[in-house]
Amino acid sequence: MKWEDQRSSSNVEDRRDQPAAGGGGFSLGGGRLGLGTVLVVLAVGWFMGINPLTLLGLLEGGGGPAPAAPVSSHAPPAEDRLARFVSVVLADTEDVWKDIFQRSGGQYREPRLVLFRGSTPTSCGQGQSAMGPFYCAADQKVYIDLDFYEVLRTRLGSPGDFAQAYVIAHEVGHHVQHLLGISQKLDEARGRVSQERYNALSVRLELQADCLAGVWAQHADQSRHILESGDIESAMNAAAHIGDDALQKAAGRAVVPESFTHGSSAQRQRWFATGLREGTVRACDTFNTRNL
Repeated sequence: MKWEDQRSSSNVEDRRDQPAAGGGGFSLGGGRLGLGTVLVVLAVGWFMGINPLTLLGLLEGGGGPAPAAPVSSHAPPAEDRLARFVSVVLADTEDVWKDIFQRSGGQYREPRLVLFRGSTPTSCGQGQSAMGPFYCAADQKVYIDLDFYEVLRTRLGSPGDFAQAYVIAHEVGHHVQHLLGISQKLDEARGRVSQERYNALSVRLELQADCLAGVWAQHADQSRHILESGDIESAMNAAAHIGDDALQKAAGRAVVPESFTHGSSAQRQRWFATGLREGTVRACDTFNTRNL
């Protein structure tokens, strides 16, 4: 992926020098889960679209989200290559979505991206590195511990710059859904429909975020020629590893489509490819199609 000579976003908050709260594990039924184990489980959960704050609440037996406590932050140092990379990707998503929203007569509100280590307060609850990257609609921020990229490379089988950029683009896709009022409708359905129906709606939301990531990639490549040989294959490889069916098989379980909440490997690949091919939000209407 070509990114070296592109602009950086000013919407990046670096909290990595803030002390992390809490211990090195998570309680579950009176026991403790090591960070390494939870990191893999919740990182996969992130990429599949599971709300990591909800998952952590289940692990810890905690309550609902609390307002974020004030924290200090600053721009990342210029010599930090990985921080600059995510800043460039975020800037690229800003350019793409600003243009798309303007063309439709709207105005794009840019999200902020927070770099942290260990844990950090958010308006959705206490964020933890073990969650993997996530988007909090309450404060319209994307949160990421950059150590996740090592997990992405070594444990999720997805190396390469473009796989890393896809991480950011997927979370920004959730921000776009928030701005369009799509994710709020899913929140309103919680508790009012059956679990099976809610799972089906969740699948459609996550596949749409994959598609929106593809829309970003198409526009960015048309404008700035960012894609290199192997980049698309890298994203497709990531999708192949994190479909609900692939995860259930890897866990030695039977594949149960009714339990899917994020989509099969083939579906995730298909919708990213759809966004990449069509380049429009309209093409990402996963809620009004019979063929996912």
